[in-house]
Amino acid sequence: MFKHLQVVPGDPLLALIVAHQQDPNPKKIDLGVGVYKDDNGHTPILNSVKKAEAILLEQENSKSYLGIYGATEFESVIKDLLFGENNSLIQSGRVRSTQTPGGTGALKVAADFISANLKDARLWVSDPTWGNHKSIFDSAGVDVLDYPYYDPTTNGLRFDDMMAKLEAEAKEGDVLLVHACCHNPTGIDLQFDHWKVLTDFVIKRGLLPLVDAAYQGFGDGLDEDLAGLRHMAANVQDMLIANSFSKNFGIYRERCGGLSVIAASADEANAAFSIIGQAIRANYSMPPAHGAAVVYTIMSNPELKAEWELEVTAMRDRINGLREKLVNKLAVSGVSKDFSFIKDQRGMFSYSGLTLEQVRTLRNEYSIYIADTGRMSIAGVSDKNIDYLCESIAKVVG
Repeated sequence: MFKHLQVVPGDPLLALIVAHQQDPNPKKIDLGVGVYKDDNGHTPILNSVKKAEAILLEQENSKSYLGIYGATEFESVIKDLLFGENNSLIQSGRVRSTQTPGGTGALKVAADFISANLKDARLWVSDPTWGNHKSIFDSAGVDVLDYPYYDPTTNGLRFDDMMAKLEAEAKEGDVLLVHACCHNPTGIDLQFDHWKVLTDFVIKRGLLPLVDAAYQGFGDGLDEDLAGLRHMAANVQDMLIANSFSKNFGIYRERCGGLSVIAASADEANAAFSIIGQAIRANYSMPPAHGAAVVYTIMSNPELKAEWELEVTAMRDRINGLREKLVNKLAVSGVSKDFSFIKDQRGMFSYSGLTLEQVRTLRNEYSIYIADTGRMSIAGVSDKNIDYLCESIAKVVG
């Protein structure tokens, strides 16, 4: 039955991880993997998470199913993190949130919801965007289109081109996917004024915004990173938000995320939520419990919550500090290219401006693993490898 099947190419970023693992060079550097690392190249478990797990070990008394939407008490955690506690939108009943298996699970449920219920809706994504966005929506039968975003000549944002494209081609009923913060893969974020312009356009054109909030807390702060999202949520009638707890709680393998729907009224929100429940049932039936239990335990314990906020701040400060160190060391290394734009980017990733030839030379001759696009994971830089990294880039770039 399977003789006609052909091997499909794997994810190039995953292949990059394997190639790094198999490289015997003791100086090798992995700047491809999209997870936070400490200065030893290790992805640590947060102290707040360890303490929450100890509480769960002592108090958890069942491994029974949670239900389609996950733990009911987890809904308020999602809402409070996204919108802030006591937000009027939450109090209005116009927003409903469900636990999902990671941010990817949230996007998959959103894709199925859009495909089944929004006739002829097309999805607009930034060029470039996270590699899995297109795959997820293609698999649900949703047409995916690009809007301009990254400018390789300035290593900045093409906002005017972005708006011109959407003005010319986006039609009423389309879905506009926007990264909340820490844009993956470029590290280039929309500024608050951009969010205001985009919000007005979404309302005028009749688009459904879908915001991917995977990196809350890794840019400028837990609240600061979602200022644009919160402005949009306060002004539009309808909205979808996919968020991840993988990064800011460091619980990647626990697969914990959320999908939120905002509607014009509480009744419409509840109706949409019921249909989202059907999509969940047909996908994975119900989400895993452990990650959400950990997050809820932390967020419902004032001491653990305060410790967690300090840990998020420490991760963010380390990444932003590495950006500055990288720029400074490259500047004194004699490299001809100006890399100062890296300081202005946010989150774990940076579009470095390195060419494909330069990236492959770094990989083949210096065992420095960067994606072919030039995207590097800043979290993979450390005080131990930054000198070798900068010296190698200077040799390759000239």
